[in-house]
This record gives sequence, C-alpha cells and structure tokens, in this order.
Amino acid sequence: MPDDTRDLRRDSRLPLRGSDCHVSLSSVTWPHTRGGAVEGDSRGRHRRGAQVAANDSDEVTYIKAKDQNMPLLVTLRRWHVGFGVDRCAWEDLTFLCLLPVFGSITASMLLDHRSRSEVARMVSARTNGATPLVMASKNGHLSCVEYLVERCNADLEQVGSVVFDGETIDGAPPLWCAAAAGHLDVVSYLLGKAANVNATTKTNSTPLRAACFDGHFDIVKYLVEHNADIEVANRHGHTCLMIACYKGHFDIAKYLIDIAANVNRKSVKGNTALHDCAESGSLEIMKLLLDHCAKMDVDSYGMTPLLAASVTGHTHIVEYLISRSDLVSRKDKIDALELLGATYVDKKRDMLGALRFWKMAMSERYEYDLMIYPKPVQQSPIAAYENSVEVMTMQQLDEIISDPDEMRMQALLVRERILGPAHPDTSYYIRYRGPGLTALQRHTMRKAVYHLVRMDPRGTGGVTPLHLACSRDSSATVGRFPICTFPSLEVVSLLLEVGADPCATDQQGNTPLHTLASNKQCRRELLTSLLAAGAHLDTLNGSGQSFASLRASRGQRLSQLINPLHYTSLQCLAAATIRRHGLHYRLQAS
Repeated sequence: MPDDTRDLRRDSRLPLRGSDCHVSLSSVTWPHTRGGAVEGDSRGRHRRGAQVAANDSDEVTYIKAKDQNMPLLVTLRRWHVGFGVDRCAWEDLTFLCLLPVFGSITASMLLDHRSRSEVARMVSARTNGATPLVMASKNGHLSCVEYLVERCNADLEQVGSVVFDGETIDGAPPLWCAAAAGHLDVVSYLLGKAANVNATTKTNSTPLRAACFDGHFDIVKYLVEHNADIEVANRHGHTCLMIACYKGHFDIAKYLIDIAANVNRKSVKGNTALHDCAESGSLEIMKLLLDHCAKMDVDSYGMTPLLAASVTGHTHIVEYLISRSDLVSRKDKIDALELLGATYVDKKRDMLGALRFWKMAMSERYEYDLMIYPKPVQQSPIAAYENSVEVMTMQQLDEIISDPDEMRMQALLVRERILGPAHPDTSYYIRYRGPGLTALQRHTMRKAVYHLVRMDPRGTGGVTPLHLACSRDSSATVGRFPICTFPSLEVVSLLLEVGADPCATDQQGNTPLHTLASNKQCRRELLTSLLAAGAHLDTLNGSGQSFASLRASRGQRLSQLINPLHYTSLQCLAAATIRRHGLHYRLQAS
C-alpha cells in the first residue's frame, strides 16, 4: 500500500475512537467510466446516483462504523496514476455532498490544506450543473451545508441544475432545493445566514412554491413567517395557492387562504385556483375556495371550472357544482353533463356511464315544467365524422347504445360543439378516435417509404433512416412532452419491410446494430428484427468495435439478449478468423 494511504488510515482513525464506535477500514477497486452513475449499499459502494470522476478504475477507502451517523467515505484516490488526496478534483467535493454525513475528516482532507482561491474555485464549480452547496441542500446534509457556508464562504445564492421527479430544474438556489426536498433544518440554517427567501429558479419558482408543490407544510409556514411572498407566480402565472390546490394539499391551501392569498388570481392562460381544483379533483379545497368568495370565471379557452371537471372526468366535482344553482346556470349544467358523457366515452371507455349522463342532460333540456332548451341545430353533416349528426331525443339515445362507433362519433360532436374546434381536447380526441387507415392508405404509406429508402438519403455523419430509427437521440419533444420516441420497433420493421439495408454503414463504419448497441437500453425485439433481416453480429465499426463489445461496455453480455449461435454462420466464423489473423485471402481461392 502506498505511503499516502497508510498515513490516511492512521490519521482517520483518531477522531472516531469511542466506546460506541467500532471502526474497521476496507478498500475496494472496481472499473467504471467517467461520469457514470453507480448504485451501492453499506458494503463500500457508491450511493445511488453518485457521479464519479474517473478514467479507468478508482480505489475507494471506507470507514465502516457501528454508528451509522459516522462518515462513510475517507478518500477517493486514483491509484493507477499514483496521486492521492492532495490531487482530488473538485467534482469529488460534489460527490461527497451526496453522502449522509459530511464529516470533518473528509472536509479537512479536501479543503482545509488548500488556499482560499483554490477553495473558492472548488465550492463554486459545477458538476452536472450543480454546485456542492446546491447538492448538499437538496440531499439535506446540514453538516455539509454548514461547512461549505462557514468554512468555505460558499455563495448562498449561487444557482445550479437539479433533478426532481425526473424533471431538470435550472437556476435553482440552495434554499429552493432544500425547500423542495423537505429539509426544514437546512431551510432554517440558510435563512439564518440571510439567504434570499424569495430567490427564484429560471422559471421564476420560489422556495415557497417548491414547498407547496410537494406538501411540505412545516416549511411553508416557516418560509411565510420569514417574509416569503405568497403571491409570486412562476413564468406561467401559477401561484403558490394554485399549485397547492392542484396537488390537493388541503392544509397548505387553507393556510394560504387564511393569510389572505388571492383566491381569484389568474394565470397566463386565465385559469384560477378553482380550475386547478376541478382538474385535480380536489373537492374539499374547492368548497373552501367558494366559501372565501372564489368566482366561477372562464379561462382563455372559455372553460369554467365546471367544464374543466367534465373534461377531466371528475364526476364528484361535476355533481357538486351542478347542485349549486347559485353558481351554475341551466345551460352550464346541460353542457357539463353532455361533456362529461363524452369524457366517459373517450377517456373512461364507459358507454353506459356516458349514456346515463347524456340522458340526464336530455331530461334537463326537455323538463316539462321548465322552458324547453333544445340542442342547437347542426348546419351540415361533417365528413370527418362520417356525416354523423347529434341525437336529439331520448329514443335516439337508446338506439345508439348498441353501436360503439356511433357513440364515439357523438362524443366528438358534443365536444366540438361545447369546447369549440380550437380547444386542444377537441383536436386530441379527433386524432385519438379518428378512423383508422384503410388498406389503400397503408399501401400508399408503405409505397412512399419504399421510394424514400430507394433514394438512400443520408443524414449528418452519413446515417440512414434505419440508423435514426435505432437511435435514442432521434426522439423529439415539444416542451416537456414527447411526440415521437426512438428506438422504434414499428419504424424499424417498416423500413426493413420495404427494403432498407440492415448492413449499411455511416462515415464511422457503424451499422444500425452499432447504433442500437450505443443506446443505454437495448430492446431484444429490435435486435432480433435486424438480425432476421440480415444484419451481422460480428461486423466491426471504424473503431474496431462490434455489437457485443459495445453492449459489454454498458455492462450487458450478448447472451443476456440472444443466443449468438442462432445468428452465427460458418461464413461469419471464417471471416472473423481471417480478420483476426490478418490472412491474405484475395485471389487465393481456386
């Protein structure tokens, strides 16, 4: 063992002596790639999600203590290069901030012997977008936060990028991260050090809004008591009260209302807290808002909270609101019931439930002791709806229940009449429930793809459409919502069906198999489709890598996907042998 590690072992035992702590030291070495996220446990492996900076392999020395609150990591050292703790990169500091406790041992090893300028660079450096203070605040490591602030003068307002629930939050201050993750002790400490209680992320989200999102009531109260502004909205105009209503956090919503939050505030799209209750099904909060003079207003699409509840299928909200004659008119009640019936058809696939609500609406239209309220007369049949027209009587309703296709057409007609053709739900369900492609249309589409393949188009780097269909990087989104996801078995199958070459190579010598192997996950169905079409497992790219070697670099053996013997011919074995030994074969066969 090198001298620097012996010294470390000797020094690191001293602070841990005690009757309640039994210390043993162990080392483990394993390979991984730079920036790879590796999971672990208490037996000397990295914690889940830790990003490690290394090239080949690292030797990690741990303290294994009886007391689980003792620091686990002692040093992260690149043994194969031969330098120790004094040369640790500042990425390792962010890694340490992921640990349950940031002890004085690891702190002094990394920072105490460094100059002020060096420390300043380390605590302000970002790893995967996050600074050490941002990461420590998100993970609730108070001792780490205290050390970075008090000993290293870390900037309380320096922002970073963090991931919550699979979504990347850019420009998040440490206080926002602590509030979002529910760490009251860290929030209290940062505010005690004069952190800005209303500091915002890139989308103008405050720490208070972050706490409201996940229902951290204690943090909400603490932030408000320290002058957090309850009316600061994010870039969409969505306030703290709105998000509490949408997420169904009754205690937080009541608290905000009690301290005079504006119950009629509108977002950029014109929706109010009542809309958020209707869309999420939060009936008790809705009643609370109505008791505090919330208004049944319309949003930018002309949607009332009642219609919003009908669109989302929250029957209990609809039933409550239509029972309040002081809130909804007769026309609103009829529209809500008809729209709820359409939702039951397309979203809940409940034809009998839809019929029940449509009959309720029809009864309301023709109630004998009230003025008749007939349906608007449809000007002309719509070809896209197969020239269907809306039913006008109870008898017609009873007749269509035996025809599911006609029920779906009625749902489309009702939705377009009430919401209008410009509403997103109208166009969505037209696409969702539109007539399927006929055999002629399918043939036409395949013919077009066939001509595309015959043209042999090439993209950046010489990739073919089949390469793109096998690549995860081809996926596209609009905002945060995916519109197409690759690799796609359907697209790959279609391209192969019309004659795409499974052995085509790009400028780097990669075949579609190499592209597929480069993805984080590799679907067996895609692999077998390519192999069945004539792709070769033993083909090497320009870097001398095969499908098997690329998957091995991601920790997956070929045998875990397929039995390679089923796809290996004598010709393949002969070709591999010739290439391996550099044999001259041209013009040699007689």
